[in-house]
Amino acid sequence: MSPYRPGLHILSTFKAPLAALTDVEQCRRGFDRLIQELELAKVGEVYHGFPNGGFTAVVCLTESHVSIHTWPESGLATFDVFLSNFQQDNTQKVRRFYDESLRLFGATAVINEQEIIR
Repeated sequence: MSPYRPGLHILSTFKAPLAALTDVEQCRRGFDRLIQELELAKVGEVYHGFPNGGFTAVVCLTESHVSIHTWPESGLATFDVFLSNFQQDNTQKVRRFYDESLRLFGATAVINEQEIIR
């Protein structure tokens, strides 16, 4: 019997255009679309805007979470997604959520990316 592996966690810092880093509603729609397409279950969410136009978003899922924090003044965002493998292997869903999020934000460069196998 192979040991249980809790899941894949991807963390990233990327550059993106100002418009994407300040459009919290585009982020909400994109995350909601991905959650639906990947058949994930949302249990809570917080989207908070800052005076400079940046925002932070955390979406809690029964499978775990996705979060982003934007710094439009620096052209940066930090992002992470973790999905538990409790009932099924969600590795490909994590990778798809990450890749689709980079496209959603029009990422122009990935500065730092880490994959952590939990």
